[in-house]
Amino acid sequence: MGTGKPTLPIAAIAVLQEGNKIEAIKLVRETSGLGLKEAKDLVEVYIASQPALQTRFAASNEQTKRGCLLALGFVVALVAAIFAFRLNRS
Repeated sequence: MGTGKPTLPIAAIAVLQEGNKIEAIKLVRETSGLGLKEAKDLVEVYIASQPALQTRFAASNEQTKRGCLLALGFVVALVAAIFAFRLNRS
């Protein structure tokens, strides 16, 4: 770790390239014997040192947020429609 960048197992780097942070953390834990928090921190420091990975995970997080907001909007619209239907039946 003399370069300032954390080193990860090649398999963990490969799954990070695929966008799978959880699997990378699992692989780091298995190969290093680190605890969950330490492995997670190591993976996150590695991601922070790799601009391409930062971009990939930021885009993925943004898509997740949009999907959640869309689902929430759908649920609100559905509840409003059910409420309006029940009011009209009374």
